Amino acid sequence: MKGRIHSIETCGTVDGPGLRYIIFMQGCPLRCQFCHNPDTWKMGDGKEMTVNELVTDIKDYLPFFQASGGGVTVSGGEPLLHVKFLIALFKELKELGIHTAIDTAGGCFSKSPAFLKQLDELLELTDLVLMDIKQINPVKHKILTGMFNDHILLLARYLDKKNIPVWIRHVLVPGHSDNEEDLKDLSLFIHTLTNIKKIEVLPYHKMGVYKWEALGLEYPLDAVEPPTDARVQNAIQILNA
Repeated sequence: MKGRIHSIETCGTVDGPGLRYIIFMQGCPLRCQFCHNPDTWKMGDGKEMTVNELVTDIKDYLPFFQASGGGVTVSGGEPLLHVKFLIALFKELKELGIHTAIDTAGGCFSKSPAFLKQLDELLELTDLVLMDIKQINPVKHKILTGMFNDHILLLARYLDKKNIPVWIRHVLVPGHSDNEEDLKDLSLFIHTLTNIKKIEVLPYHKMGVYKWEALGLEYPLDAVEPPTDARVQNAIQILNA
């Protein structure tokens, strides 16, 4: 089976436990104003790779996984656009005893029986989900990402129902996702879930602006500066309260 791959990072340290082999899938339904990988948006772009090609390469990193408690994380783009491919890949990885993680924003989650059937099969092969919640306020979420967040929050509850370990991640964007009332509401939502193992605050940065420019796109948050350490610590305290 083939999947469209945007890129691969072979020794990641921030997308799950231990050293990680990170596969960035092509395609995403969100249009986040702060996206640092807008070149992942189009489904038809990227490089086609087979499961066998990936697994052959991943095997070289088994000693690093074993020494660090690491494994493979599939990110994006949006990995849940490629559920069938992930099922085939994760089956091979579990045969090798490799820890599997998915980094998702949940933008393509659907309650349709066909999607849920495939998702359930994938979750049986998944050790950890890193779930990005961009904004708890639905209107602000729509402005920031191009979509409302009702189905995204449904995915969070679905993962809780399935008892899948989750790390919540929140990108802190000054003026857009750092409002204290919004952070308190997000904290309240998170603490209704019983499967949350970690809450991470990711400071907004501008490292992907050059990609917008290369694609001929105007970067929407050009005037926004990264948050101060104090604002990041404030968000961490609120979300973990």
